[in-house]
Amino acid sequence: MEDGFRQLAKLEPRFGTVLRRHGEPPSRQRRGGFETVLKIIVQQQVSLASADAIWRRLRRGLRTANPDAVLAMDEATLRGFGLSRQKAAYAHSLAEAVASGALNFRKLRGLADEAVIDDLVQIKGIGRWTAEIYLLAVMQRPDIWPAADVALMEGARDLLDLPERPNIKEMGPLAEPWRPFRTFAARVIWLHYRHMTKRDTAG
Repeated sequence: MEDGFRQLAKLEPRFGTVLRRHGEPPSRQRRGGFETVLKIIVQQQVSLASADAIWRRLRRGLRTANPDAVLAMDEATLRGFGLSRQKAAYAHSLAEAVASGALNFRKLRGLADEAVIDDLVQIKGIGRWTAEIYLLAVMQRPDIWPAADVALMEGARDLLDLPERPNIKEMGPLAEPWRPFRTFAARVIWLHYRHMTKRDTAG
């Protein structure tokens, strides 16, 4: 991992500046499987604080975060833990896919990045961003770039001194020079973003 950050700093010196100032980003590694994907779904399009609060309520309610526990509850019950109507439906879709064997997490390990994404996005509620976060945080693939991540967009704007926040279409070409280390670039930009928001709040 350290070599990935070194190589990235050679490609873009501003990454090296962030690393010298703040140190290596904390590991984003997560355990694989159903519970992690369910938690990533909970985190979709909400703040981290809100996601954490909802997840704590949901986790307590489920007791065991597995497909059987989710399928044992109707969507109204899941919504009672803080899930939106849409995310309650997504939770059921994920649980059904894992319980039926349509989604096999062990099989994913042997697949290329895009093949993993193709498998995951077949499940209702899992889009490309969710699949990319799984690849980056669980499978530790080195060249993942979740271009739709708003914090990544805003962090890139600030770090690279761009005139405005890049959109999804612009994020892809922006990161092309950082292949095959785009996971490392994302982690450094997220680190910069966290310190940037603290700076802006303090100011």
